[in-house]
Amino acid sequence: MDSLASPPPIGSREQFQTAVQWGVQAALTRQARRLFFVDTDFAHWPLGQPELLASLQAWLKLPQRRLLLLAAHYDEMPRQHPRLVAWRRDWAHTIDAYIAPAECLPLPCGLVDDGPVCVQRFAGPTWRGRAEADAREARRWREDIDAILQRSEPGFPVQTLGL
Repeated sequence: MDSLASPPPIGSREQFQTAVQWGVQAALTRQARRLFFVDTDFAHWPLGQPELLASLQAWLKLPQRRLLLLAAHYDEMPRQHPRLVAWRRDWAHTIDAYIAPAECLPLPCGLVDDGPVCVQRFAGPTWRGRAEADAREARRWREDIDAILQRSEPGFPVQTLGL
């Protein structure tokens, strides 16, 4: 883990967005195979920023990579993150999106890879959180996410069918 940049502090929206970028870059650096993004609706994520999409694309180009999105709904995603929606069409074979059932709400907010990297925004109106490279915390978080995924359904289709 010595090759990773220090995790940024999280105390504001901008710092959370920087931490998300750090998490994706850390997953790329350590060549993680899976990356999980979890939030109720991803409204405050930097998912349309070209730098983040470039990092995600570089990571997804590595063999056998999977990005997993878990949300309560994706209703506003096309309006809030149109660049991500368009970009995702080319990477749909590597991205899975799921909708969590109502009994699992509210969802935690953050990202975690298949190793020690995790970024969490704590519940509540503040922007407090933490970004870290802690294998134990990341494992605990993945277990929580897996429990929700077992009850979730696929959602956020790449193409919507219309008449």
